[in-house]
Amino acid sequence: MQPLDEQDKQLLKLLQQNNQLTTSQLAEKVNLSQSAVQRRVARLRKEKIIEADVSIISPAAAGIGITCVVDIILHEGGSRSIDQFKHSMQKAEEVAQCYYVTGTYDFVLIVNTRDMQHFEQFSKKQLMDNPNVKHFYTHVVMDRVKAGFHIAL
Repeated sequence: MQPLDEQDKQLLKLLQQNNQLTTSQLAEKVNLSQSAVQRRVARLRKEKIIEADVSIISPAAAGIGITCVVDIILHEGGSRSIDQFKHSMQKAEEVAQCYYVTGTYDFVLIVNTRDMQHFEQFSKKQLMDNPNVKHFYTHVVMDRVKAGFHIAL
């Protein structure tokens, strides 16, 4: 992987703010030719520095009424149990984010559901009925103060 120079960083900053900027618009903002911008952006994607180009959908528009942060403690900390839990969370459509963490908890989840009844169904199926989940603690989000995937460069 080639190190990022200042123009790469400028491009990445701009694309994180709006990934629909045209090559022409990007070229003007970073003072490069359109072909140079195309090559750089293609390299950034090929090297997986840009992992994805996505559209962020409003939770309300998608029918999401509740977001919860859920702390998970597993019974066992072996690699097999951890991998099984990771796999089950990757398949659970309500789980927007899943982090394997150090400290008191084994995992932290960000879970989006329509309402509390939907969250209850999710927690029964994915957590209560999972024999490897020892405890889970749920924090219901009252206000989404800041959310995003912006990486400071």
